[in-house]
Amino acid sequence: MTYVEDELTSQPECWTRAAAEAAARGGALPGPGERVAIVGCGTSYFMAQAAAALREGAGQGETDAFAASEFPPGRRYDRVVALTRSGTTTEVLELLKQVKGRIPTTAVTADPDTPVMGAADDVVVLDFADERSVVQTRFATTALTLLRAHLGLHSDTAVADARTALAAPLPAGLVECTQFTFLGRGWTVGLANEAGLKMREASLSWTEAYPAMEYRHGPISVTTRSTATWMIGPAPDGLADQVRATGGQWVEGTLDPLAELVRVQRLAVAVAAARGLDPDRPRHLTRSVVLDG
Repeated sequence: MTYVEDELTSQPECWTRAAAEAAARGGALPGPGERVAIVGCGTSYFMAQAAAALREGAGQGETDAFAASEFPPGRRYDRVVALTRSGTTTEVLELLKQVKGRIPTTAVTADPDTPVMGAADDVVVLDFADERSVVQTRFATTALTLLRAHLGLHSDTAVADARTALAAPLPAGLVECTQFTFLGRGWTVGLANEAGLKMREASLSWTEAYPAMEYRHGPISVTTRSTATWMIGPAPDGLADQVRATGGQWVEGTLDPLAELVRVQRLAVAVAAARGLDPDRPRHLTRSVVLDG
C-alpha cells in the first residue's frame, strides 16, 4: 500500500477529530460578521475556495479565497486564514509576514515544528492529519472539515458517506477513460478544482474542472466516449442528459460532496496503478514548495 492510499483511508477518523477540534479552538477561527480572506497554495487554495463559499453562503460574512501569492495587499480584512500542511510554504510565510501587525492571522497546519508557528497570530495544528505523501488527501479534507464544523455545517452523514466512498466499488469503466472533467456548484467548485488537481498529480491525467453551469459554454465540446464527467454535488437540470448524449460517461455525485472527493482520490490512485505510476512520487513535485531567495 502506498502512503497516499494509507492516508486517504484514514479520513473518516480525521474528520471526526477535526470537528471536535473546531469546538475546542473556535476562538482562533473567524467569528460571525468578520470580513475574511482564506489563502493557500495548490490543494490548500482549492480548499480555501470551498471554505470561503461555505462561510459566505452561511451568512457569516464576506469571505474571499486567494492563492497566497495573489493576495491583494490593499484590501482590508478582519482576519486572514492560511491553510498550509507543511508550515513552510514560501508564499504563505511571506504573506503572513506582510500583514503581521495589520491584520490578525490564523494558520491551519499539520506540523507544529515549522516557521508558520511564529508567523501567524493563532495556529490550529491538525498533526493527526499530517502526511508522508506528496499528494495531499487527508490534511486537505480535514482542514476543510475543521472550517465546515466551525460553521455548524459538518454532520455525521459526511463521515458515514466517507466510509461508503472508501468501501464501494468505483464506477465501471472509469479507470480506462482518457480525459476527466469535474464539475461543481457553489462551494463544490473548489472541490471540483481539487479533484482535477488530484488526478493530474497522482496519475498524470488530462483533467479539467468548471462550475457546472459553465460546462455547456464550450468545455462540453471536448467530451467523447473516453471522457468521464463527474458532478460533485447536485447537478443542474438537464446537464446529465446533455453529457450522455455526447457518448461520454456521466458520474453522479450522490454522497456528501467531501466524500465524493474521497472517491476521486481513490480513482487517482487506481489510474496511477493502471498506468504503472507511483502516486507517492509524482513527477516534478515535492511535499512543500520552498522557493530560493
